[in-house]
Amino acid sequence: MGRTGVVTIRDVARECGYSASTVSIVLNGAPLSRYIPADTKGRIESAAKRMGYRPNPLARSLRSQRSNIVGVMVIDITDPFCTPILRGLENALYQASYLSLIADAHNEPHRFERYLEMLLDRRVEGLVVIANWLVADIKLLADLTECQVPTVIAGRSFENRLVSTVSVDNESGASMALEHLYRLGHRDIAFLRGPKALSSSGQRWKGIRAFAQSAGLRLDSKKILELPESLDPNSSFEAGAQLTAELLRQGNPFTALVAYDDMTALGALRALKKKGLRVPEDCSVIGFDDVAQAGLSVPSLTTVRQPMEAMGSLSAGIVLDAIKAMDEKQDAPVVRRKIPAELVVRESTLALK
Repeated sequence: MGRTGVVTIRDVARECGYSASTVSIVLNGAPLSRYIPADTKGRIESAAKRMGYRPNPLARSLRSQRSNIVGVMVIDITDPFCTPILRGLENALYQASYLSLIADAHNEPHRFERYLEMLLDRRVEGLVVIANWLVADIKLLADLTECQVPTVIAGRSFENRLVSTVSVDNESGASMALEHLYRLGHRDIAFLRGPKALSSSGQRWKGIRAFAQSAGLRLDSKKILELPESLDPNSSFEAGAQLTAELLRQGNPFTALVAYDDMTALGALRALKKKGLRVPEDCSVIGFDDVAQAGLSVPSLTTVRQPMEAMGSLSAGIVLDAIKAMDEKQDAPVVRRKIPAELVVRESTLALK
């Protein structure tokens, strides 16, 4: 037994009387093993099993140039949006016998770049970036394709022809949110828009404007406020509360409020309650994402659900397909998947009386 207490190939060789190279060929399933007699193989395998030998995946990866690791870069792991995506991603990688190596960039460009280098140094075979609240510019991802590392961005569409993306249809999702309130009879509607730097903000606003135009609904600029730029996805809770309080101070009445995301909507619920307004009787509120907290709030939040777990497993599937294509010396196609959003009606919206 080796000095570390781990059973090595040399230990197995000593035990069964064959050379270390023969034992290595058999236990690693090397191509040459087909020339080794079946009884020899049997004796080596039973000795290895009896001694509790386990192959060293690191040594094997160095020989085969395969790591069976996919790097997963999370822009900010405290964002509740990330957790279900990670779950879906990790499940799909596990089923394919791949290990995920997770790094949290804290939404800092320098940290993002450093982690990117570290993941590449560890010879990850692919990379998935979970990028909902992404303010940092990541031109670097285009360079990755030149390094032959298949890359998928989950949670955000990204204007780059070289990188695959998986995102929700933000435009139709936001349109769905406004349509829900409109069908409930609401016409005086306030809006809390997302920060300008986030691509999803523009996409969701486009969906809202498209529905308003088709329904002949006037959007009152006095009832539209925008979340400030921030590197912290959780800041939208406080911002939602402050902006809703600001809307109430201005004294322009509204019977419903559309929030950029669920955390913003939960902040709005707090501000309305503080002012003694009841949700949904005095004001209906709708969010976007369907993070875990949305179903737990009082009242529970009506929202537009992003199928986040499905986004994670789809991202894993795309990156694994690309790895396989590269193994077979084929070009890995760039995939752009938009997943439909889904309206989830809970207690925070009510028909206008």
